[in-house]
Amino acid sequence: MKNTFKDIIKPVLVLAGICLVITALLAYINSVTAPVIAKAEQEKAQKAMAEVLPEGDSFTLTELKNAPERVEEIYKADNGKGYVFMLTTKGYGGEMKLICGVNADGAIQATKTLSHAETSGLGSKTAEDPYKSQYNGKTADTLNEVDAITGATISSKAYKSAIEDALKAFDMIKGAEK
Repeated sequence: MKNTFKDIIKPVLVLAGICLVITALLAYINSVTAPVIAKAEQEKAQKAMAEVLPEGDSFTLTELKNAPERVEEIYKADNGKGYVFMLTTKGYGGEMKLICGVNADGAIQATKTLSHAETSGLGSKTAEDPYKSQYNGKTADTLNEVDAITGATISSKAYKSAIEDALKAFDMIKGAEK
């Protein structure tokens, strides 16, 4: 009974103290790095928007009620040159995050894969040329001309479906503006 404090309680108190100090340090480090990380992500998003819609000077988040399923966010170019669509779809390997720039005439300027979990060498080809460059200049009427990647039809169809949703959203926005 004399060793109960020394053998049981003291080690528990020491471990609890260590956990408390480490938790406080992690919370402090998170509060310091969170704004830096958010700023870096914002800059990365702005750079990606400029890549898919180079004519756009700056972009403003736009709301669209009942947006198509795969459309996460819509940004309007402040100079009226078009829209940028942030898209999320489910490919063969998991979630794919895409960005698509559509000019004011409804033609795709460019697409880009922001992240994916597709099979290397197959589904991952959707993130590369020549597949993604097939979409450049396409409209809702000519999107059927895009060829799927052999052996990666699920990934290709998921990518194409997301781009179709971006074009649907564009049509909805243009219809609402009239």
